[in-house]
Amino acid sequence: MGLCPVSVPEPPRDIWYRETGRGGAEARRVAGEPMADLRIIEAVLSDRGSKYAVAGGPAGSRAAAEALVKQLKRRKKFAKATHNSWAVLLPDGPLKADDGESGAGMVILRMLEREGLEGHLIVVTRWFGGTHLGGDRFRHVQACVRAYLEEIGP
Repeated sequence: MGLCPVSVPEPPRDIWYRETGRGGAEARRVAGEPMADLRIIEAVLSDRGSKYAVAGGPAGSRAAAEALVKQLKRRKKFAKATHNSWAVLLPDGPLKADDGESGAGMVILRMLEREGLEGHLIVVTRWFGGTHLGGDRFRHVQACVRAYLEEIGP
């Protein structure tokens, strides 16, 4: 008795993305939307031992935003970060998460509103260096978001 080959249709390209890494290529579907790769800017700034990075990408829904954050946290370095604060302006309302960095999500959200950038997630990551930064941490979040906005251009 022989085996009959089965053909599996290729998934539509507009609802899939490819992520390459140590594990090779992997395909995932998220709420029927395309997922773009995250743009990551590491070592944006450092102050009193704390280090900052910023990342982002298009997200048209809550599910897509959460999937991008999850994609970022698949990188061990970002998964071990003290804070991954993020925000996104969606058609059905803004979303933000402070991840323990009280007020950071709102800072990101206000900057997105000023720029009029909808449907784009921005994540500011902080690795705590042992010294509390007080109000400087908000200036650092702003600097990270500014660096990201300059990177993606108008």
